[in-house]
Amino acid sequence: MHQSIRRGTKNAETKELFRQNKTLKHTKSALLTLSAVKVTTAESPNILGRVGMALKRIQRELNDLQKDPPASCSAGPVGEDMFHWQATITGPNDSPYHGGVFFLTVQFPTDYPFKPPKVAFTTKIYHPNINSNGSICLDILRSQWSPALTVSKVLLSICSLLCDPNPDDPLVPDIAHVYKSDRQKYNKLAREWTQKYAM
Repeated sequence: MHQSIRRGTKNAETKELFRQNKTLKHTKSALLTLSAVKVTTAESPNILGRVGMALKRIQRELNDLQKDPPASCSAGPVGEDMFHWQATITGPNDSPYHGGVFFLTVQFPTDYPFKPPKVAFTTKIYHPNINSNGSICLDILRSQWSPALTVSKVLLSICSLLCDPNPDDPLVPDIAHVYKSDRQKYNKLAREWTQKYAM
């Protein structure tokens, strides 16, 4: 009799654990993000609300990207973490990066879209506005960010930057100097790096 009661209790516990696991799977992205954020119990509801809003917006952007992908760009989540994406940009035809495929990481903050995503190249590239760590000097990723912007628009802006660098606001002054003083040499080096790292 005691054994059957214990077995019944155990089964009920197992069912409850299974139900909890199922619920956790549905909110895995939010939990992955929250695990990196230290919050007090009082702050938790606000953080959860913000993460929920960010997730909805990110999901909507993903749906739009899949329906109508921008030319020469693609992006999507890495595994099940909706806050961490990988993007690709194909080198524009009218640039020394033509033929290359460049990979980037996109990390969304928990208060997206009120703060910009962190976007960085993981493929090495020779460019005055992109440094060896892959950081990008682009105003819309910093002071000129607006919640009306999207990942799709950011990727298109990066494509434009590949065609039309801004040597007056460089992240790599040496490359900016080459760009301004010897365009032929700049194009040659940019093509060589593209062939070496992006093909």
